[in-house]
Amino acid sequence: MRNLTPSEIETLKRLGNTAENWSTIRVSEDFCPEQLQQSRLSGEIELHEGARIICSYVADYRIGARTTIEQVTALQCRHRSSFGNGTKVATMNECEGRSVSICDTLSAQVAYLMAIYRHRPRLIERLESIVAAVVDERQDTLGTIGEDCHLSGARFLREVRIGNRVRIDGASALVNGTILDDSYIGVDVKAYDFVVAEGTRLDNGATIERCFVGESCLLDKGFTAADSLFFANSHCENGEAAAIFAGPYTVSHHKSSLLIAGMFSFFNAGSGSNQSNHLFKSGAVHQAVHPRGCKFASGAYIMAPAIEGAFTMVMGHHSRHHDVSIFPYSYLLEKEERSFLLPAVNLASYGTVRDIEKWPKRDKRKVMRDVINFEAHNPYTAGAMLRAVDMLHTIEEANPDSPIYTYNHVQIRAAALQRGITLYNRAIVAALGAMLERGGSNDRYVGSGRWLDLAGQYITKQAVDHIVEQIEAGALENLQAIDNAFRIFAIHYDDYAHSWAEQIYGALLGHTPSIEELNEAITAGRNAREAIRCMTDTDRQRDCSAEMAVSYGLDCDTMEERMADFRTVRGLS
Repeated sequence: MRNLTPSEIETLKRLGNTAENWSTIRVSEDFCPEQLQQSRLSGEIELHEGARIICSYVADYRIGARTTIEQVTALQCRHRSSFGNGTKVATMNECEGRSVSICDTLSAQVAYLMAIYRHRPRLIERLESIVAAVVDERQDTLGTIGEDCHLSGARFLREVRIGNRVRIDGASALVNGTILDDSYIGVDVKAYDFVVAEGTRLDNGATIERCFVGESCLLDKGFTAADSLFFANSHCENGEAAAIFAGPYTVSHHKSSLLIAGMFSFFNAGSGSNQSNHLFKSGAVHQAVHPRGCKFASGAYIMAPAIEGAFTMVMGHHSRHHDVSIFPYSYLLEKEERSFLLPAVNLASYGTVRDIEKWPKRDKRKVMRDVINFEAHNPYTAGAMLRAVDMLHTIEEANPDSPIYTYNHVQIRAAALQRGITLYNRAIVAALGAMLERGGSNDRYVGSGRWLDLAGQYITKQAVDHIVEQIEAGALENLQAIDNAFRIFAIHYDDYAHSWAEQIYGALLGHTPSIEELNEAITAGRNAREAIRCMTDTDRQRDCSAEMAVSYGLDCDTMEERMADFRTVRGLS
């Protein structure tokens, strides 16, 4: 970098440029005055190779190679800044009980520890210290824009650090934030105190305040969010989020949907879905948790605190603070102002199969900072199903002739209970067989005990506790080291899952299984998976049957023509 020559300064003036002090502007060796046109410069400016500023005001910024700034009202770094790093996000609890300090290398797993493990104050202290070190590294009196960026038609960009290949087109206000590589910020977007990760898109009037938006997310069509974390591949439009922890693949498309004070993951919000976290007593302190794969039907409502099981479909209004976390793959319905649970019925739904199969296909990430496990058959849900079967038997044995049972503020009909036991048992066989078929026995990878879903990663509680202890002891000194610990477990996931399944199968048999018995379990698992797939395929066939062709073929004269229209539109062979 070098200073401008007197002749270059004169040429720049003739091109309509002004500067507060030409001596504080530094340029690359091959600088050409035509790179600046009708612009106003202030403070320290660095222009790297091929960078251009046209009809804009720029103050205290480094502009990367081949980057263009065009018709930007104000691109300023007005004071020393950490560019959104260190912002405290009051996720899950609007009263800040679970605040997460965000930074541009934050992963879903680290954020989970910061939000959920508040019972480990030493851990929180260490994580805060680690993030504070990142914040110190990012501190600067100059803003930075990376290479090959294009900023056009934006209004106020203040204290924003921008990575490479970023496009900003017509944004209204971006203040105190970081935008990482390959992201797009579109028309009328407003963002304050934020971090936007790689490959993410904010567009069409989206507004965020004190938010982390993870890799390859999309916030669009006027979506508003405050004090929220969004992780990989989340997609939210039209609605509103307040104080949420949105794990990977959190989806909300509808104008009337509100996500508030909760944890979500692989989630889909129906139109008009809503939650409340305020009982008008202690303030907005309550939270709800909706684990992986949960869905809200149109008009669904939940009053926090509450928690469902993984892959639960919620329909109707529920205000009695249910805890049905041990019953995955269920329906939670409202009837006559009461909550009814149908355990395991989602195992027979083709929608569940479609969801599990579509998520890996829709993974747009390149950096892969968040660890995500897509396995359908895993110790987390299989363990829940085992506990669910035990609980259903316990409930039944307490009153064997009852037509309706009560469990944690929900009702379970006797017929639903029996069907739940049958479906769970079949799914357990399927899952154990699948895990035994993958991975292998290895004393280094012991998967015994409880498993967790840590914001997209299936992992043993024992492994998480070990990572936590290492962080507390200072053995894991930075975010990269912590993320690597989670990734190492993920690399050997199949072996850990195999270990867990083998121990569970041995406990069911009452002895260590032989090779022949393990092979029998694998075969039984294949048969069970085939039977479950037959159920889900039958469910799909119902959704593709002639009775679902109502309203198709409007101008057709025969059923054959109507069905041809139905099959063509639905993409059915």
